[in-house]
Amino acid sequence: MESILDLFLRIRNRLFTLLLSSLFMEIGVGCRIVPPFRFKGLRGVSLGEKVIIHRDCWVHTLGEKVERANPKLIIKSHSAIGMGATISAAQQVVIGEHVLLARNVFISDHAHAFENISIPIMDQGINHIAPVIIGNSTWLGQNVVVLPGVTIGEHCVIGANSVVISSIPDHCVAVGAPARVVKRFNQKSGTWDRVV
Repeated sequence: MESILDLFLRIRNRLFTLLLSSLFMEIGVGCRIVPPFRFKGLRGVSLGEKVIIHRDCWVHTLGEKVERANPKLIIKSHSAIGMGATISAAQQVVIGEHVLLARNVFISDHAHAFENISIPIMDQGINHIAPVIIGNSTWLGQNVVVLPGVTIGEHCVIGANSVVISSIPDHCVAVGAPARVVKRFNQKSGTWDRVV
């Protein structure tokens, strides 16, 4: 049986999501956004059905122009964004269906410029802009960092504290900084084999 506190939190989350829903480019049925939630540029964000964004997340898109046919951040149906995650999109970040992000995951399709030593880094803007894609049914562990231009395939596991700087194929387990593939699913045997 649901407690009074659970009922209150569920109603609060539904009302909070309803209040924010008009700010998104698109928001699917059954989405939940848990406060507190920091955001900027939600007009560039498309959420599929039953997406959950847990508390303390920071979601933003950069730039003024957003075309309805081309959102900058797409989170597809049934994906869950863990507490404290940061997702930042200047060009495009696509998170597939049934993707699970653990706590404090960071995903960005751009980096801070720093090359000019006569200008503070905070005033130099961004560079290295390249799209990021996270495949369906993938799990990113706690504190994972995904950098610009990376594609992570379907049904992958990225271990906690990994930094993904290059693309990962489908059906792989990758760990480390930088992340490297340590296991790959063997279609013939149906097992996860170690990569030497």
